[in-house]
Amino acid sequence: MKKLIFAILFLSVTVALNAQSFTISKRVMVVRSKPIYANITKRVPYQECWNEQVPVRRYYNSDANSNIGALIGGITGGIIGHQVGGGGGKIAATVGGAIIGTLVGNNLSRRNTRSYTSGYRTQRRCVTKYNDTYTRAIIRYKNIAYFKGQKIVKFSNRALRFIRIREIIEY
Repeated sequence: MKKLIFAILFLSVTVALNAQSFTISKRVMVVRSKPIYANITKRVPYQECWNEQVPVRRYYNSDANSNIGALIGGITGGIIGHQVGGGGGKIAATVGGAIIGTLVGNNLSRRNTRSYTSGYRTQRRCVTKYNDTYTRAIIRYKNIAYFKGQKIVKFSNRALRFIRIREIIEY
């Protein structure tokens, strides 16, 4: 009994070691090619533009009053400096007071004379919008064939007449 089991095992291993296979490439005729559709959206941009009146306010400084303010400030500063100084420093205090008074008077008059003009100007405004177009298009094909009773399906970019298959035969 042991010899019989050993012989069957030996024969099985020998056959398995000598087993070979080969591959055959075949073409199977397509029975049906079915197109697959999809909805495709195409967005085309365009611009819608118009002219709009925009309020404008422009500020400027009036120089006419700033000269008068500088003159009044200089005179006032000179008088105050003349009152403060004494002896040989009286002239220096008068000149210094006049210079400081001129600068202060000029700054004060400029701050108070700021004016503006108002009006409108035309400004171009644009908005981007989109036109959507919808189309139905074929995106691929479903090709169907049968080989030895089995259904074979292959997707492709065009309708096929044949599908290539590989058959592996082992012995």
